[in-house]
Amino acid sequence: MASCPFLFTPRSPPLIATHRRPTLASRAHLPVSSRSRLSRREGCPCRCASSSSSGRDGPQERPPRSRQRKQRTQRPSRDDAIDPVGFLAKHGISDRAFAQFLRDRYKALKDRRWELHSRLIDLKEASSGFELMGMHRHRQHRMDFMEWAPGARYCSLVGDFNQWSITENCAREGHLGHDDFGYWTIILEDNLKEGQEPDEYYFQEYNYVDDYDKGDNGVDVEELIRRMNEEYWEPGEVRSQKSRLEVVAKLYEQMFGPNGPQTDEELGDIPDAETRYNEWKALQKDDSASSLPCYDIIDNGQEFDIFNVVTDRVSFEKFQGKSPPLAYWVEMRKGRKAWMEKYVPAISHKDKYRVYFNTPDGALERIPAWATYVLPDAVGKQSYAVHWEPPPEEIYKWRFGRPKVKGSLRIYECHVGISGSEQKISSFQEFTSNVLTHIKDAGYNAIQLIGILEHKDYSSVGYKVTNYFAVSSRFGTPDDFKKLVDEAHGLGLVILLDIVHSYASSDELVGLSLFDGSNDCYFHSGKRGHHKYWGTRIFKYDDVDVLHFLLSNLNWWVTEYRIDGFQFHSLPSMLYTHNGFSTFTGAMEEYYNQYVDKDALIYLIIANEMLHELHPDIITIAEDATFYPGLCEPTTQGGLGFDYWVNLSVPEMWLWHLENVSEHEWSMTKIMEVLVSINSNMLSYVENHNQSISGRKSFAEIILQKEKHSNSSVDDGLVFRTSSLLNLIKLITFTTSGGAYLNFIGNEFAHPKRIEFPMSSNDYSFRLANRQWELLDKGIHKHIFNFDKDIMSLDEKEKLISRGSPNVHHCDDTSMIIAKTKLIVITR
Repeated sequence: MASCPFLFTPRSPPLIATHRRPTLASRAHLPVSSRSRLSRREGCPCRCASSSSSGRDGPQERPPRSRQRKQRTQRPSRDDAIDPVGFLAKHGISDRAFAQFLRDRYKALKDRRWELHSRLIDLKEASSGFELMGMHRHRQHRMDFMEWAPGARYCSLVGDFNQWSITENCAREGHLGHDDFGYWTIILEDNLKEGQEPDEYYFQEYNYVDDYDKGDNGVDVEELIRRMNEEYWEPGEVRSQKSRLEVVAKLYEQMFGPNGPQTDEELGDIPDAETRYNEWKALQKDDSASSLPCYDIIDNGQEFDIFNVVTDRVSFEKFQGKSPPLAYWVEMRKGRKAWMEKYVPAISHKDKYRVYFNTPDGALERIPAWATYVLPDAVGKQSYAVHWEPPPEEIYKWRFGRPKVKGSLRIYECHVGISGSEQKISSFQEFTSNVLTHIKDAGYNAIQLIGILEHKDYSSVGYKVTNYFAVSSRFGTPDDFKKLVDEAHGLGLVILLDIVHSYASSDELVGLSLFDGSNDCYFHSGKRGHHKYWGTRIFKYDDVDVLHFLLSNLNWWVTEYRIDGFQFHSLPSMLYTHNGFSTFTGAMEEYYNQYVDKDALIYLIIANEMLHELHPDIITIAEDATFYPGLCEPTTQGGLGFDYWVNLSVPEMWLWHLENVSEHEWSMTKIMEVLVSINSNMLSYVENHNQSISGRKSFAEIILQKEKHSNSSVDDGLVFRTSSLLNLIKLITFTTSGGAYLNFIGNEFAHPKRIEFPMSSNDYSFRLANRQWELLDKGIHKHIFNFDKDIMSLDEKEKLISRGSPNVHHCDDTSMIIAKTKLIVITR
């Protein structure tokens, strides 16, 4: 028998204000309203928690609070202790060098978090870049565009809206147009229609989307301020100043005016700041009419800490209880109809545009990195971004909420483009109408979509992504994809995306490569920035702005399209500088040697923490052929924080047996060793797209061809033997999975043909880029589909694959018998 190759806390500073703030000597002479504003801004009372009752007299000191927010992690509570090597004892790993690597990685993780928080406050802010970047409608009758291109010297927008002029809509000079981090801002003012007068107030806002049919209440600023003074502010809370120099003038007059000290003797000794402040405060006790908050900020020359300010509890609780007066300003907004009467949009819905850069190497035109809809280049035409801003009446309205998966995941993996029976690229609409109901009837509860992100090369199956925030325009519009997700949710199906953050397309005209003319904008420079075998680019995972881009990309798909989870594709490409193309022996050294990219590991930890913190029901799956230790362990215990990991050895093991060993000589022992060696949180599958696409054949095609070679005709016995072998392989794999099972589109009924995308080698033919749905009701395919459907129904009723690892009682190679059970958990 042939051999089987698959068995292998910082210290809190004192209560103080910084010396860079105005001194108490100058504050003592400020009006109460000005002093209150300074105190509110510096003390930041709105972020402090209550620590005493309002009945106590005098100022109360709140306990110190750490500057850095404690990170929420997956599954463990916030109070769980952090142990960077916690999962090693659980799995019996005693490698000291690997333990030290995990401790060093945790130190680097804390530094990376600090870098992120120093720029972007917290994980929510770090993953919400899509709210600012790219093209956005501003309420003040304009469009705002922001792009990150640190290597550019000049930035402008060109498109249909300005006849592709490189000078008409450019970023302003100075920090208003270009900041120190390389972010460019361009403002496109809406055009005033002929005969219309400009708005009376420059801050006039319009409702474009939210309550777009409301507005035009006729409230002017004077009336608004009068109502605020009468209804919102209490007596003494508003003290107006005649001029911004009023306080300065009073201070100057007091010191140098005719009544001020004329000699050093008259000036006398100047008391210290705290004494002068106490004297000033004693004079304010007689001002009983003042209802301003009373904040004591003592400046002793130490570093200022906004979390430790002595406050008056009554004033603090009163301030916390008052909501901001935003409702008054909302009344000033005008409706969309008023905007349409007065303005012509600077850029209209479906207008084409690109971003223009002037770089040290010359002029460049690029597709914006944050573009949400892109049309790839056609014959003789360059690709471009499309401004997607449909009228509010035409925006897709979500109908169904997100379903929740109870128990195991039964995933149906599919590619929209090949989901039809015709020899063409299928669309989102066709998939929604024809395939969703089949998936539901087949008994699956999750759909994993591949090739959804925009990609220039269709033959890459969608893995060479060019535009990370855009759905592939080959399949339809963004609203078409929203409808697909919504209809799937209505059927109780969750949607998972196969996300590719391990590498990106090297295309320079459509993708991110050399985006701003420099070789190290989004990707590493030199050899490290290029995949050794696939010709793709590797992200620079240690850069804050690149992390901002990648984290925002994950959050974008969950927020905008209500995606329920992600499978992180081909992790070895990012985890190792050799991109996973190396012989792995299973030695622990291979997981912490010089070829391991620590920055990529840190990114995966932060990504999982962000997703599970902002979206607690999210599902994350790791596709890692090297089985990196701790993939599904909590991040607080040294793991990467995934929910499931894909066991890639299972389909390779079955493929090897089918191609090299007669089924009468299969070793049950070796098969079960691969299937149950590590079962926790394991996603298993018989064959996915890899077995059908990468120049290989489907299992059904392999078995049928072997039987046809050994039999002159196809009879009922051949059909029975073929279906039985495929069904047994499915049943064994399904019942040994660790909570999740995956099937590729068509394999549930033993699709007889492989998949081959149009490419030069096949003259760009679509002959094998489809699915033969007519076979569902015919012969062997009908038998296999019914068996697959029964397995799914069994798991739906008995929660079979979510019970944990199976107990193997008997495994005999001679008789080829496997006896196993799974624990039944009964809850009351």
